[in-house]
Amino acid sequence: MTRAVLFDLDGTLADTAQDLGAALNRLLQEYGKSPLPYASIRPVASHGARGLINLGFGIDRDHPEFESLRQRFLDHYDTGFADLTSIFDGINNLLQQLAQRNIAWGVVTNKPMRFTDRLVPALPWSVQPGVIVSGDTVGIAKPDPRPLLYAAEKLGVAPDQCIYLGDAERDVEAAIAAGMKPLIANYGYIADTDLPENWGAAGFIDRPEQLIDYL
Repeated sequence: MTRAVLFDLDGTLADTAQDLGAALNRLLQEYGKSPLPYASIRPVASHGARGLINLGFGIDRDHPEFESLRQRFLDHYDTGFADLTSIFDGINNLLQQLAQRNIAWGVVTNKPMRFTDRLVPALPWSVQPGVIVSGDTVGIAKPDPRPLLYAAEKLGVAPDQCIYLGDAERDVEAAIAAGMKPLIANYGYIADTDLPENWGAAGFIDRPEQLIDYL
């Protein structure tokens, strides 16, 4: 029996790619580089600062300039993290249906508290989340299962009574490790090069309301 549904934030609950992309393009322009089109940014948005810096600058976190670029990216994102972000169509209807079934919901994201604690309350949810867990809430982020386990504990439900919906492989990995049922948001930020059919999820959701079919 499902007693709670936990969601990733970027690319699952909220369409944040335009604000993330705008921050990346401001950073690129700061370094004399050309901005990138939205079509190339959207599939990478769920991977946060690391993925976007890799997209824009071709470096990963082991590069000596990565950390300074990450900090500048976060500074740019801080100036416009809620300008164009919106809740995906169908999410609020889904949340209302969960409430009617007495099923709790919450957010488990790798986005830092610096942004999550301001962004989530600013969005017009039809039902407020029962718990919000950021990438630095418990000192470690997904794919480690501890953020998901912490969320379940705060909601007072057992992990095997939880569904976790996300749009990245690490979401599935974390849910499996936590003993939760992992579902993939096909409408999210999934790249053409991704192979979600190989991630080990229990199912796929093409639009948020389809989640009700799994309850």
